[in-house]
Amino acid sequence: MIFSDTSIKGLYVAHSNRISDHRGEFSRLYCRQALLEKNIKDSLVQINHSNTKKRGAIRGLHFQVPPKLEMKMVRCIQGEVFDVAVDLRVNSPTYLKWHGEKLSAETNNMMIIPEGFAHGFQSLTENVRMLYLHTEYYSAEYEQGLRFDEPAINIQWPLPPSDISERDLTHPYIDSDYRGINL
Repeated sequence: MIFSDTSIKGLYVAHSNRISDHRGEFSRLYCRQALLEKNIKDSLVQINHSNTKKRGAIRGLHFQVPPKLEMKMVRCIQGEVFDVAVDLRVNSPTYLKWHGEKLSAETNNMMIIPEGFAHGFQSLTENVRMLYLHTEYYSAEYEQGLRFDEPAINIQWPLPPSDISERDLTHPYIDSDYRGINL
Protein backbone atom coordinates (compact mmCIF):
# COMPACT_ATOMS: atom_id res chain seq x y z
CA MET A 1 0.00 0.00 0.00
CA ILE A 2 1.23 3.46 -0.90
CA PHE A 3 -0.04 6.42 1.14
CA SER A 4 -0.65 9.94 -0.14
CA ASP A 5 -1.04 12.89 2.19
CA THR A 6 -3.90 15.32 1.69
CA SER A 7 -4.14 18.99 2.64
CA ILE A 8 -5.74 17.91 5.94
CA LYS A 9 -3.47 16.41 8.61
CA GLY A 10 -4.34 12.81 9.43
CA LEU A 11 -6.45 12.26 6.31
CA TYR A 12 -4.81 9.90 3.81
CA VAL A 13 -5.47 8.20 0.51
CA ALA A 14 -4.03 4.69 0.24
CA HIS A 15 -3.32 3.09 -3.12
CA SER A 16 -3.21 -0.68 -3.41
CA ASN A 17 -0.86 -2.17 -5.96
CA ARG A 18 -2.30 -4.77 -8.30
CA ILE A 19 -0.48 -7.91 -9.28
CA SER A 20 -1.78 -9.24 -12.59
CA ASP A 21 -1.19 -12.39 -14.56
CA HIS A 22 -3.13 -14.57 -16.99
CA ARG A 23 -5.55 -15.63 -14.20
CA GLY A 24 -6.56 -12.11 -13.22
CA GLU A 25 -5.53 -9.75 -10.43
CA PHE A 26 -4.60 -9.68 -6.76
CA SER A 27 -4.37 -6.66 -4.45
CA ARG A 28 -4.13 -6.10 -0.72
CA LEU A 29 -7.10 -4.08 0.51
CA TYR A 30 -6.01 -3.72 4.14
CA CYS A 31 -2.70 -4.08 5.99
CA ARG A 32 -2.39 -3.18 9.67
CA GLN A 33 1.42 -3.12 9.47
CA ALA A 34 1.36 -0.54 6.66
CA LEU A 35 -1.05 1.60 8.68
CA LEU A 36 1.14 1.39 11.80
CA GLU A 37 4.14 2.54 9.76
CA LYS A 38 2.15 5.75 9.09
CA ASN A 39 1.21 5.97 12.81
CA ILE A 40 -2.39 5.09 12.01
CA LYS A 41 -3.70 2.95 14.84
CA ASP A 42 -6.85 1.00 14.25
CA SER A 43 -8.85 -1.83 15.66
CA LEU A 44 -11.51 -2.73 13.15
CA VAL A 45 -14.83 -3.82 14.62
CA GLN A 46 -17.26 -3.54 11.72
CA ILE A 47 -17.23 -3.80 7.91
CA ASN A 48 -20.16 -2.42 5.91
CA HIS A 49 -21.12 -2.45 2.25
CA SER A 50 -23.43 -0.16 0.29
CA ASN A 51 -24.85 -0.17 -3.21
CA THR A 52 -25.94 3.14 -4.73
CA LYS A 53 -27.92 2.67 -7.91
CA LYS A 54 -28.25 6.17 -9.35
CA ARG A 55 -25.49 8.35 -10.83
CA GLY A 56 -25.32 11.69 -8.97
CA ALA A 57 -26.77 10.31 -5.72
CA ILE A 58 -25.22 11.65 -2.52
CA ARG A 59 -24.86 9.76 0.76
CA GLY A 60 -23.80 11.71 3.84
CA LEU A 61 -22.34 13.68 5.47
CA HIS A 62 -22.28 11.26 8.44
CA PHE A 63 -20.20 11.00 11.61
CA GLN A 64 -20.31 9.74 15.19
CA VAL A 65 -19.57 11.86 18.27
CA PRO A 66 -17.86 10.90 21.56
CA PRO A 67 -17.81 8.40 23.09
CA LYS A 68 -18.42 6.59 19.76
CA LEU A 69 -15.89 8.36 17.53
CA GLU A 70 -14.76 6.22 14.62
CA MET A 71 -12.08 6.05 12.01
CA LYS A 72 -13.35 4.91 8.61
CA MET A 73 -11.49 3.41 5.71
CA VAL A 74 -13.63 3.57 2.57
CA ARG A 75 -13.05 1.95 -0.78
CA CYS A 76 -15.09 1.88 -3.98
CA ILE A 77 -15.23 -1.71 -5.25
CA GLN A 78 -17.52 -1.08 -8.24
CA GLY A 79 -17.97 2.09 -10.25
CA GLU A 80 -16.62 5.50 -9.24
CA VAL A 81 -17.41 8.04 -6.52
CA PHE A 82 -16.36 11.48 -5.40
CA ASP A 83 -15.55 10.75 -1.75
CA VAL A 84 -15.51 13.63 0.76
CA ALA A 85 -14.16 14.01 4.29
CA VAL A 86 -14.84 17.15 6.38
CA ASP A 87 -12.64 18.06 9.35
CA LEU A 88 -14.87 18.67 12.39
CA ARG A 89 -12.04 18.67 14.96
CA VAL A 90 -12.63 21.93 16.78
CA ASN A 91 -8.92 22.59 17.54
CA SER A 92 -7.68 21.70 14.06
CA PRO A 93 -6.18 24.35 11.77
CA THR A 94 -8.32 22.82 9.00
CA TYR A 95 -11.59 22.90 10.97
CA LEU A 96 -14.58 22.78 8.55
CA LYS A 97 -12.28 22.24 5.56
CA TRP A 98 -13.03 19.37 3.20
CA HIS A 99 -11.07 17.10 0.91
CA GLY A 100 -12.57 15.26 -2.04
CA GLU A 101 -11.04 12.32 -3.86
CA LYS A 102 -12.22 10.17 -6.73
CA LEU A 103 -12.30 6.56 -5.62
CA SER A 104 -12.97 3.75 -8.05
CA ALA A 105 -12.61 0.06 -8.59
CA GLU A 106 -10.23 0.94 -11.43
CA THR A 107 -7.85 3.13 -9.38
CA ASN A 108 -8.00 0.72 -6.40
CA ASN A 109 -7.60 3.51 -3.83
CA MET A 110 -9.03 4.03 -0.35
CA MET A 111 -9.69 7.08 1.83
CA ILE A 112 -8.51 6.76 5.44
CA ILE A 113 -10.68 9.10 7.48
CA PRO A 114 -9.65 9.75 11.10
CA GLU A 115 -11.89 10.30 14.10
CA GLY A 116 -13.58 13.68 14.15
CA PHE A 117 -14.49 13.83 10.46
CA ALA A 118 -17.79 13.73 8.59
CA HIS A 119 -17.93 11.52 5.51
CA GLY A 120 -20.04 11.40 2.39
CA PHE A 121 -19.83 10.62 -1.30
CA GLN A 122 -21.48 11.21 -4.64
CA SER A 123 -21.83 8.37 -7.14
CA LEU A 124 -20.25 9.26 -10.48
CA THR A 125 -21.52 6.10 -12.16
CA GLU A 126 -24.57 3.90 -11.78
CA ASN A 127 -24.48 0.88 -9.44
CA VAL A 128 -21.66 1.99 -7.16
CA ARG A 129 -20.55 -0.41 -4.46
CA MET A 130 -18.64 0.86 -1.43
CA LEU A 131 -16.79 -1.05 1.29
CA TYR A 132 -16.43 0.65 4.72
CA LEU A 133 -14.09 -0.50 7.50
CA HIS A 134 -14.93 0.99 10.92
CA THR A 135 -13.11 1.22 14.25
CA GLU A 136 -16.32 1.69 16.23
CA TYR A 137 -19.71 0.01 16.13
CA TYR A 138 -22.58 1.91 14.59
CA SER A 139 -24.52 3.81 17.24
CA ALA A 140 -27.74 5.59 16.25
CA GLU A 141 -27.58 7.44 19.57
CA TYR A 142 -24.20 9.02 18.72
CA GLU A 143 -24.61 9.39 14.96
CA GLN A 144 -25.01 12.86 13.51
CA GLY A 145 -24.86 14.44 10.10
CA LEU A 146 -24.41 17.65 8.20
CA ARG A 147 -26.17 18.76 5.05
CA PHE A 148 -24.48 17.92 1.76
CA ASP A 149 -25.04 21.56 0.71
CA GLU A 150 -23.79 23.18 3.94
CA PRO A 151 -22.75 26.77 3.03
CA ALA A 152 -20.06 26.92 5.76
CA ILE A 153 -18.29 23.98 4.07
CA ASN A 154 -19.18 24.64 0.41
CA ILE A 155 -18.37 21.23 -1.06
CA GLN A 156 -18.00 21.38 -4.83
CA TRP A 157 -19.85 18.21 -5.87
CA PRO A 158 -18.95 17.25 -9.45
CA LEU A 159 -22.53 16.48 -10.55
CA PRO A 160 -25.93 17.98 -9.76
CA PRO A 161 -27.43 15.90 -6.91
CA SER A 162 -29.87 13.34 -8.31
CA ASP A 163 -30.96 11.42 -5.22
CA ILE A 164 -30.62 12.16 -1.49
CA SER A 165 -32.30 10.26 1.33
CA GLU A 166 -35.00 11.94 3.38
CA ARG A 167 -32.82 11.41 6.46
CA ASP A 168 -29.84 13.19 4.87
CA LEU A 169 -32.08 16.08 3.83
CA THR A 170 -33.09 16.60 7.48
CA HIS A 171 -29.53 17.08 8.79
CA PRO A 172 -29.19 20.59 10.23
CA TYR A 173 -27.17 23.42 8.80
CA ILE A 174 -24.31 24.72 10.93
CA ASP A 175 -25.38 27.63 13.10
CA SER A 176 -23.70 29.85 15.71
CA ASP A 177 -24.20 27.12 18.35
CA TYR A 178 -22.24 24.48 16.41
CA ARG A 179 -19.02 23.60 18.26
CA GLY A 180 -17.48 20.77 16.22
CA ILE A 181 -15.94 17.69 17.82
CA ASN A 182 -13.51 17.75 20.73
CA LEU A 183 -11.11 14.82 20.59
